[in-house]
Amino acid sequence: MDVHYQISKHSDKQHKIVNEFLFWDQERERYIAEAVDAVQNGKEFSVEQINEVTERINKLAALNGITPSRKHVTEEMVLEHAKKR
Repeated sequence: MDVHYQISKHSDKQHKIVNEFLFWDQERERYIAEAVDAVQNGKEFSVEQINEVTERINKLAALNGITPSRKHVTEEMVLEHAKKR
């Protein structure tokens, strides 16, 4: 197998992994923003969706070693973030 082909294939695989991470990280940030908005509007909120996505991100990071992991979010963290806005 040609070395250039192998390098290209490896690079494509890493690119796919990074894009998957970016997608899930963006989703996580969207869910965090929604939770913060709910707090600021006096509505109920949940961190369940945030942490489901966080778990996906962390599994991806554990499998590949090239993307970072993320901390699970607590309700207290959302409340604190809402106070700072």
